[in-house]
Amino acid sequence: MNQWTSHHQEYLALLEDFRRIASGEGLTLNPDTERLEKVAGLMTENLVLTGARFCPCKQSHPLNTDTDTTCPCPEWKEEIESTGHCFCRLFYRRDSS
Repeated sequence: MNQWTSHHQEYLALLEDFRRIASGEGLTLNPDTERLEKVAGLMTENLVLTGARFCPCKQSHPLNTDTDTTCPCPEWKEEIESTGHCFCRLFYRRDSS
């Protein structure tokens, strides 16, 4: 179990959403479980706090719900095309993991 156990159901639902998004786009999630749990856990906290999947890797501090971006961000496909993964290292091209 990870540190986001207080919002375990939301965390699991978010991971399932990520799996569905990745599958639908022909992508895969980061095989580094620690990184995947960290990004998904921080995003779960943002989701519980705001009701939206604000990207923890691109957010301002404190979180600004008017200007911060939600996941997947507008640039994610360009980032994956360019580097093989999105900025957060959440989504990967299948041939890049």
